[in-house]
Amino acid sequence: MSGTSEGPMPPTGGAPDTGRSVFTESDHQDSALAALRDYRSAFQVAALPMAVVDHRGEVVRANDALGGLLGTDPGSLARRPAADLVGLTSDHRTRHAYDEVLLGTRPRLRCTRRLKHSDGRSLWAEVTVVPVGSLSAGQDPGPGSVLLSVADISDRHELQQRLRHLRMHDPVTRLANRTLFFERLSTALETPPFQDDSLPGHGRIGLCYLDLDGFKAVNDTLGHSTGDRLLAAVAARLTDCAEADGHRRTGGHLVARLGGDEFAILVEDSAGTHQLTELARAVLTALQRPFDLAGQRLSVSASIGVVERASAGTSPTGLMQAADTTLYWAKADGRARWTLFDPERNAHRMTRQALSATLGPAVERGEFTLEYQPLVGMADEVVRGVEALVRWAHPQFGTLPPSRFVPIAEEDGTIVQLGRWVLRTACRQARRWQLDHPDGQPLFISVNVAVRQVRDSDLTADVAEILAETGLEPSLLQLELTESAVMGSSGRPLRVLQSLSDMGVRIAIDDFGTGYSNLAYLSRLPVSVLKLDGSFVRGFRYEDGAHPSPADETIVEAMVQLAHRLGLTVTAECVETSGQAERLRRIGCDTGQGWLYSRAVAPERIAELIGARHPGS
Repeated sequence: MSGTSEGPMPPTGGAPDTGRSVFTESDHQDSALAALRDYRSAFQVAALPMAVVDHRGEVVRANDALGGLLGTDPGSLARRPAADLVGLTSDHRTRHAYDEVLLGTRPRLRCTRRLKHSDGRSLWAEVTVVPVGSLSAGQDPGPGSVLLSVADISDRHELQQRLRHLRMHDPVTRLANRTLFFERLSTALETPPFQDDSLPGHGRIGLCYLDLDGFKAVNDTLGHSTGDRLLAAVAARLTDCAEADGHRRTGGHLVARLGGDEFAILVEDSAGTHQLTELARAVLTALQRPFDLAGQRLSVSASIGVVERASAGTSPTGLMQAADTTLYWAKADGRARWTLFDPERNAHRMTRQALSATLGPAVERGEFTLEYQPLVGMADEVVRGVEALVRWAHPQFGTLPPSRFVPIAEEDGTIVQLGRWVLRTACRQARRWQLDHPDGQPLFISVNVAVRQVRDSDLTADVAEILAETGLEPSLLQLELTESAVMGSSGRPLRVLQSLSDMGVRIAIDDFGTGYSNLAYLSRLPVSVLKLDGSFVRGFRYEDGAHPSPADETIVEAMVQLAHRLGLTVTAECVETSGQAERLRRIGCDTGQGWLYSRAVAPERIAELIGARHPGS
């Protein structure tokens, strides 16, 4: 045999034969082509709509599923901007994120879009964009390409919408609930209005906030099922009113049930205050018609707070606070009415709240002072006593008269603390005058007492303690209560008044003649003084061309005679002219009080008047 062979010898353990490898370059190419064919085949038949997009954002290839989703031939999508096909340019934020994925600076984009089929149907889709690597050389996608996939989520979106509707709507009335109402309100205030000054509703918002008057009685007497039927019927009428106004004006309004018997009509593009007030009138008229509920005929009314203002600078909280305040006004003004928000009235309310919050500490800080107005004998015009009138030297609002803060103190109970301070200060001052003028006739001091002081404190103990502390004789203290407080006294209040009278303290009925007095009851009360309301005395004026009222004179004369027969003395308030004083003197009035004699003055000025005749001269 020769030493050579015609064919290659198999390797026998030495270095491999490099003339031919197991996998040749041709084998690699075949494998890559096979993988590409597999990729193309899988891509083409995939159920998920997809497209390969190059770094410029143009479609390189779309599969059949994407063509079917969009209702077009997938081949026709090549070279078209992918962002336009699936709505990625509809807002700036999404477009920016998409560009970042194309540039490779963002790993993924996922968003929900509403797409249109070629036959006009709409569908909801979840669009995902992710970068992909190079699959092959040549015509297939290279570096910078992305894979766009589109999943039809219409069924899921519809379910989510149904669930959202249930979550955002009231089950009884099917109206928007509180959550949806505040969502719409916040959106309306946060979204800049369309800039067209010619439109009547440019940048304004309005709200009718209402509740039913006496609805609790319906639930309590007829049951909650009837109450729910009534709420549903009310909701239907409110919707009719809102739709009628919306069609005539600037668009639909949102009607919502905020809870219980509270409803709201939100006017997102208000044409002005007149639109809101007309809508409120229409609602009141609609609710005045009786309701027929399963054979039961019910009539209801509503109170409505109306707020209308520019959207700019308005917050949801601020708008609702204004609406709630205005609804309160409507109820306080008599119910079954609408009331428009009044900034001046609201400022007064805010001031009232500020006073209420600081009233108690103000007593402790010594911000209150007393002034005194003389009570003059009508027969000799000599000062017999003085009435203590409290003033508040407020650090922010200046000097405030009692009418500004006493009603607040009566509501929140601070009147007990304040009244105790007034009583102690006034008695101490009366005793000082007595000690400083031992030869003069002692002045009695008259102090106003609120009915809450009688009910919520041990007034008898307070008076006894203060009289003992100051050394003032009980007969020199006069406590004034309003006619309505005294005439309705019974039980403990009556026992308190009786114990004070037994102590020697004089009890006076202030503003007598303005209430509904039970004259028979008057004789059984421990009262020693009647103070005639100034409205009667004003009818006595002869000066300045004024004509006296014969009726007032007759009434006053009768009250004076009645009081004297009951052993009571009479003080006339608001005596301003000598003509009034003269007529009151002839009638027999005992003492007078008013500007003819003196306004309320500092205690130093009262000291000068002790023993003087006609202090106003």
